[in-house]
Amino acid sequence: MDQDIFYRIDIARFRRSFPIADSVGIGDDFCVLDLRYDKCLDVLVHPCRLDAYLAFFCISGRLRMSINLHEFEIKENSLVMNIPGDILRVPEMPEDEKKGLHFIVVAMSRSYVSELNIDIDKLFSEGMFLLDNPGVTLSDEERTVASGYLTLARNILTSSLPYKRECIRSLLSSVFYMAAGVLSRHISEARRLKGGAASGRGKQVFDNFIRLVSEHHMSERSVGFYASALCLTPKYLSKLVRKTSGRSAPEWIDAFVILEAKSMLRYSDMNVKEIVARLNFPDQSSFYKFFRARTGMTPRQYRKM
Repeated sequence: MDQDIFYRIDIARFRRSFPIADSVGIGDDFCVLDLRYDKCLDVLVHPCRLDAYLAFFCISGRLRMSINLHEFEIKENSLVMNIPGDILRVPEMPEDEKKGLHFIVVAMSRSYVSELNIDIDKLFSEGMFLLDNPGVTLSDEERTVASGYLTLARNILTSSLPYKRECIRSLLSSVFYMAAGVLSRHISEARRLKGGAASGRGKQVFDNFIRLVSEHHMSERSVGFYASALCLTPKYLSKLVRKTSGRSAPEWIDAFVILEAKSMLRYSDMNVKEIVARLNFPDQSSFYKFFRARTGMTPRQYRKM
């Protein structure tokens, strides 16, 4: 059995985490949540791996969020998208920002999205990597269209009409094509404002490096592995990564491993020995030293927080 299921949060668990939210949906495959700040949101202070496609639309207020170590801000009229496997974290919010927070979350299961016959992973991941800030701000026209889609989805889900699942599935196909248009416009603007820097050699290599680390950090922690995959020498890869991001390649790899370890410790039923094996450490001692050196606490101390 794939151990990922123990620390992945699916739609059912996601909905249970926010019991006070205004929520409508189709079983555990699709839901729309109308959220304001509640202490339930604190569950996301610790890194978690979401096994769903999510779209966050901020109605008012602002929220700091981290997806795969990329921290950014969601503010009014911002849209952020998350694909299955992304590691999400929401840092603790200042008290004065909690009252004004209001956002809509649309969540879709892998199986439901697979029925759409659209390459959603490609649409989301390429768009998000090309933008330095995954939280894109919608224009007035885009916001009006998005609000119309949400209203229509709610009306369908709360109606007594038959074939709700099929209706929502057809609606989502249209939504994703609209989202592709929004991303295309924002990507073009980002490139124009940066004078083409986003497509430069260093940025391209860094984006590919991060994508590979996101996929392979549980089994591969050597710079040599990623350099070979990118047809570069370890020295040249390290130089480009540091120049582009300000952090070394080993620091990025270690950060992903720590994020994964925290997610497993917080949300899985695996014991430390099982986590050590899952993360491909030779023994518990080396994992303890690795974790403590980078977090200031032992794995067991973190799990008890």
